[in-house]
Amino acid sequence: MLFATTVTNPEELQQVYNLSFQNLRTNLKKEEIAKEGFTSWDYSPELLQQLHSLQPSVIVKDDEKVVAYALVALKESSAFHPDLEKMIQHLDKLFYKEKLLRAYNYYVMGQICIDKNYRGKGLFDMLYRHHKKLYRHQFDFVVTEISTANTRSAHAHEKAGFKTIYTYHDAMDEWNVVLWDWK
Repeated sequence: MLFATTVTNPEELQQVYNLSFQNLRTNLKKEEIAKEGFTSWDYSPELLQQLHSLQPSVIVKDDEKVVAYALVALKESSAFHPDLEKMIQHLDKLFYKEKLLRAYNYYVMGQICIDKNYRGKGLFDMLYRHHKKLYRHQFDFVVTEISTANTRSAHAHEKAGFKTIYTYHDAMDEWNVVLWDWK
């Protein structure tokens, strides 16, 4: 039976790591990337533990197996996550509703991934519904960046309610900054 919850133990974190690693852009063939999407950041088990020590991330389990995850990355995570630090420095300079993003209380969706065998079954929506249920009273919104090459992810985020507020290029890729406003 599928259900959404938060990470509660090291075994679940290891499963999140395994799922992330299997879907890294660098570990996939071009055809698979185009069809299935991909993850961009390589999260070590240690980094995942640090993230979860600040705020638990949402997972979907099929009995005891983690089949999907959506990582919560608080701004404070930038102290030990250099890529996130760069991202937040960039985000905090952007405007949303005529205010700088740093004026809002938000968190970053560190990454989202669904096991290949479970895609198209509503787990993406399940993950984000659980995020909103847990965190909407604590945060104004969730924000993330999506590679413009990851059309599957972009479409799913748009369907969930995210809006693109900015697009930019860096040395790695072209990114859409997307935001899901809960207020």
